Amino acid sequence: MSDVSESLLPVALRAAGIAGDLMRTRAPGLVTVKGDRDMATEVDYAVERAVREHLRESTPDIAILGEEEGMTGDAGSELVWAVDPVDGTANFARGIPLCGFSLGLLRRGRPVVGVIDLPFLGTRYHAAEGAGAHVGDRRIHASATTDLKEAVISMGDYSVDEDAAAKNRFRVSLAERFAAGVQRIRMLGSAAIDLAWVAEGRLDACVILSNKPWDTAAGVVIAREAGAMVTDEDGTDHAFESGATIGAAPALSAEIVGIIREMRARS
Repeated sequence: MSDVSESLLPVALRAAGIAGDLMRTRAPGLVTVKGDRDMATEVDYAVERAVREHLRESTPDIAILGEEEGMTGDAGSELVWAVDPVDGTANFARGIPLCGFSLGLLRRGRPVVGVIDLPFLGTRYHAAEGAGAHVGDRRIHASATTDLKEAVISMGDYSVDEDAAAKNRFRVSLAERFAAGVQRIRMLGSAAIDLAWVAEGRLDACVILSNKPWDTAAGVVIAREAGAMVTDEDGTDHAFESGATIGAAPALSAEIVGIIREMRARS
């Protein structure tokens, strides 16, 4: 573990405690529409404000990128916190427990510390580069599945962005292609859970055809430290600029990427 990771992991764990307490004890409250079928609850904003305050007090020189309030500090600095106060807001607003807090530390764009807290499942994942991935005190490892026919994979949500219709036609086609060759497909509604469960081996892979740093930064380092492969959809190493986030058991990664590439060529 680097000196940075060692010193800042406790800061991230304390932030997760703050966030988890707020999520457990407050009702979602008023829902604010941010775009077409995109939303934030009062708790999203309350968590982000509380976590920002904690991070500013603990690490005043580190920039903060949050889903709800954007960037504060120098966006070009070496270290940046990436905060998703409630990952899976649509689930949270409906009382579905598949939601949580995600906080990653990026060093020159690469996640080096990550914490994901799932307050309604009583589970907290954390990792620091070079120190492995853990749920609580227990070290976790990615799946050893080698046959795609035995794999359980998750897929990210359908698009609600601009050009959603075209993007979703591809997602439907890809889901159909996977359905013919894997054991099961799941759609959980939280990128943080997708990546955490790949890290823990509950899922053999996740296919998230988007990449927002607050959604994925923590999960990427947790999955990597658990031994999973995390790439862009073309198979290149996942980075801040990636367009997609594909996490998979090592033996399945190339095959999954190949299927995505095949389906892109057809679309």
